[in-house]
Amino acid sequence: MKKFAILGLGSFGESIAKALTEKGAEVIAIDKEMQRVEDIQDYVSIAVKLDSTDENALKSQGIQDVDVAIVCIGEDFESNLLTSVILKQIGVPMVVTRATKAVEEKILNAVGIDRVVLPEREVADKLSYTLMHPNFKEIIYLGGELSIAEFDAPKTFHGKTLEQIHLRDKYGLNLITIHRHRSEDERAEKGPLKDVIMPGAQTSIQEGDTLIVVGKKDDLNKLLSKIS
Repeated sequence: MKKFAILGLGSFGESIAKALTEKGAEVIAIDKEMQRVEDIQDYVSIAVKLDSTDENALKSQGIQDVDVAIVCIGEDFESNLLTSVILKQIGVPMVVTRATKAVEEKILNAVGIDRVVLPEREVADKLSYTLMHPNFKEIIYLGGELSIAEFDAPKTFHGKTLEQIHLRDKYGLNLITIHRHRSEDERAEKGPLKDVIMPGAQTSIQEGDTLIVVGKKDDLNKLLSKIS
């Protein structure tokens, strides 16, 4: 079981804490306001009121032993930044921090935070993709320029091999997985979908396939503009 610490229990932090708990994770939820701690305590493993900028207080709760710490202090960037740096210094292997502005993202990246998220921007990006590109399903930002995107294979890909499509040569994208519908005979026994992991050059794209690619956001935009 993975162990997570959520620091800052506003709407974003609370939502993440509940979502991780529902998926079977062990979650330590932290905030300096008692009301927020009380509101979340029935949903997580541990809920604690403390100042996340206090290194000794964090260590007293064993935060250095979690797998991932997620800092969600959106209303106070100084505390957000200081908490993130302390978490790295005490040895948390993965620190994810919320930013509310592009300048905050730059600062957090500059001090070595593992992943910086801007929830409002990501929601806006996903919505714009779905409105602009009917085939598009999902995008996940990996940090820097890299993203993982999921979209339905367009008609122009059907019946063609990866060698014929030239995803990497033309668009700089790597196809890592194909979600493929099983035949009617297979569905009852094995379920509706199967995954083709790391497909080869001679793998052909079928109607109904969903493609998962990794690459730069600009390259993804270039591809989606061609197939929409």
